[in-house]
Amino acid sequence: MRWIFAVCLCLLAACSPNPASAPEPAIVRVAGGAYKNVSPAQLKQMLAAKDFFFVNVHIPYEGEIAPTDAFVDYDRIAENIGKLPADPNAKIFLYCRSGRMSAIAAEILIQRGYTHIWNLDGGMVAWESAGLPIVQKPR
Repeated sequence: MRWIFAVCLCLLAACSPNPASAPEPAIVRVAGGAYKNVSPAQLKQMLAAKDFFFVNVHIPYEGEIAPTDAFVDYDRIAENIGKLPADPNAKIFLYCRSGRMSAIAAEILIQRGYTHIWNLDGGMVAWESAGLPIVQKPR
């Protein structure tokens, strides 16, 4: 009887979701390719081993997520492409206040040939709602 109990426990453990594993980013298909939408929890995990160029595209300035690498107005991203990595295969992560401006910027970069674009789904609003800090610096 004990072995049946042990087998049942093993089966339950194997079927239960793993809380340590985060879901995969959502793929957003646009003209010319796709970018990935990432949740605040996923971004937090990515920032722990940061290997991307982190860009705030929100205008006007309403705060930032540390460690932001650059500030480029979403509606002038094509004109300011020189502020971004020149390699079209570089990982670039975009965010704004709500996610709308960064989604527009992501689509523009995909159309410009960039292949590894990430976007914070819900922007800084979602980040703050997840209990994560926004930094306010004088500008």
